[in-house]
Amino acid sequence: MQNFIAGMPPVVRDSDLWPWGWHAEHPELFKTGWAFSVALLGILLIHEFGHYFACRAHKIRATLPWVLPAPTLSGTAGAIIQIRSRIPSRNALMDVGIYGPLAGYITSVVAVAVGFALSYQAPADAPAAIVRFSGGPLTIRLLHALLVHWDPSIPSFDRIAPHPVLVAGWIGLFITSLNLIPGGQLDGGHILYALSPRLHRVMTNLLPFLLLIAGAIFWVGWILWGLFLMIPAMRHPKVPIESGLSRSRFILGIVGILIFLLTFTATPFYDSSLMHVFHIDPFSTAG
Repeated sequence: MQNFIAGMPPVVRDSDLWPWGWHAEHPELFKTGWAFSVALLGILLIHEFGHYFACRAHKIRATLPWVLPAPTLSGTAGAIIQIRSRIPSRNALMDVGIYGPLAGYITSVVAVAVGFALSYQAPADAPAAIVRFSGGPLTIRLLHALLVHWDPSIPSFDRIAPHPVLVAGWIGLFITSLNLIPGGQLDGGHILYALSPRLHRVMTNLLPFLLLIAGAIFWVGWILWGLFLMIPAMRHPKVPIESGLSRSRFILGIVGILIFLLTFTATPFYDSSLMHVFHIDPFSTAG
């Protein structure tokens, strides 16, 4: 928030990534972080309550959402619920898988729209960011174009000083896309399993290798997700498939795939691939 007030990008120095010392020196500024914190925590909790109420509707025992704090750029490792009984059918699995990201997506879109309205044109002498958020998600591009059509004063992507609520909405869309990765026990894995258990098995085996390659070329974080999907605990539990999937749940599955396409970007942060970290240029030639 302090960088936004000064017309700077969210992260322009190392202390923005690890702000504990700065915060200890300026405790009176703690209250300025509420805009970002409430927006992001609201997105996470609404996402998880989507899962929770789907479980309740199908009489599946589940805990209330837990928010996981972490010393990361966003301050959290996300939120989870723990499912404590078997999922009885593919229809129930689809509902549990889709209603979390659907609720989170809608909330993130609202946050992005509000954030654009609160943002302003960055000054010409604003310092360069050391962590540059990609404007890649199609949802943000479409929403920005729509809002600019209504209000031409909204700044362009390359000259915007993003309000913290906009940053929270961007992170919400990013988290939604991560959850919708179609494999394992991720939300996207639940949706794919409900659509086709056989295709889920193929994708779960293939995805780790695709993500390792993506980590080398696009964003190093994909390597961690690839390794995460290799953990035996990420194997999807068996769900009765004899009852099949209803037409309405099949449509919900298509909606989940569309949300994944609208939120996914291979490069969520610029200059963050493994090749970039080790200064490898695959197109260079020896002289």
